[in-house]
Amino acid sequence: MPSIARKNLFHDRIRFTITVIGITFSVVLIFTTVGIYLGFMQDAAFVVDSIPADLWVTSKNLQNFNFAWPISERKADQIKGVKGVAYTENLLHSWGVMKLSNGGTEQVEIIGYDPRGQLGFPWRMTSGRPTDVEGGDFVIVDESSVKRLGRLKVGDIREINDHRVKIVGLTRGLKSITTAPYVITSYDTAAIFNPYFREPVFVLIRTVPGEAVETVAQRIRDHVKDVDVYSRAGLSAKTRWYWTVATGMGMGFLMTAFVGFVVGMVVVSQTIYSSTIEHIREFGTLKAIGATNWTIDKIILEQAALNAVIGFGVGLVLVLLIKKGYDALGIAMLIPQTLMGIVFIVTLAMCLSASIISIRKVRTLDPVMVFRA
Repeated sequence: MPSIARKNLFHDRIRFTITVIGITFSVVLIFTTVGIYLGFMQDAAFVVDSIPADLWVTSKNLQNFNFAWPISERKADQIKGVKGVAYTENLLHSWGVMKLSNGGTEQVEIIGYDPRGQLGFPWRMTSGRPTDVEGGDFVIVDESSVKRLGRLKVGDIREINDHRVKIVGLTRGLKSITTAPYVITSYDTAAIFNPYFREPVFVLIRTVPGEAVETVAQRIRDHVKDVDVYSRAGLSAKTRWYWTVATGMGMGFLMTAFVGFVVGMVVVSQTIYSSTIEHIREFGTLKAIGATNWTIDKIILEQAALNAVIGFGVGLVLVLLIKKGYDALGIAMLIPQTLMGIVFIVTLAMCLSASIISIRKVRTLDPVMVFRA
């Protein structure tokens, strides 16, 4: 019977081509939608995921990393005395406005850190050294900010919130979901830029080896009032959840992916049904000579499965080419192997589900119709 399925599938090449195009469009739409969403979420939590701290202490009721409020120096000092805390490091995050070389301005996100801290500088440097921000109004920016800040190089002078700064280093891959470029500087310099953010916004913690991280977190909650304590994974998840749900971004991506699924199902359903009607007498003949419903069902299901495999393969090739284009534009689009597996299963389920109408049609077919004129 498998040969019957293939002959039916390839008999009308135009119909087969239309089906593959429809499935390919669906696969590409699902892949690009989900891939770009994953890329956005990677950018949203990139800073949190990169810094190797066991715990993050933040202001109470934090919504996400990008919109945190400072906690007091007194609370930061209290945290140091909590049992199980081996090391703390203050991190400052705020917003500012950078003046461009053409006289315009652009909003930036400012990260102030300890250049000599134990947590290090986790981002890839392409020019300069992380410690170059010490001892003055020096900053590091990411190469991806060229579209917003203009072409930058080490030694350039800019202004942030009316303070002259010198660019002493460039990173690669440090992007924010807010699209405002990150500017990295020393903690002391970052505190000068914004009068409302001169105390730590985050206290990063390394716990004593052997101590359970969640146990230390609970001790901090009990000892220091009006703060939230997160593991690195917990703060990353909260930030991703905020951008997915609170902003409605996740629903937008989900609806686009759903549209791709529906389009693929409609195209496959229509073409398989059309093929079934075209060969209805052949199916009637099979039933007349004793073929069971399941035997005929397998022919239709195999046609659907072949459509799914071919359409998925073509779609995946196109998606990988599209990803290269996005990478060249600096837009994060993630296509992990897990996503490939999920999209293949979805595509297969889509095509098999689309064949149900054809199966129902054939199951109700009366073999006697073969002998009618």
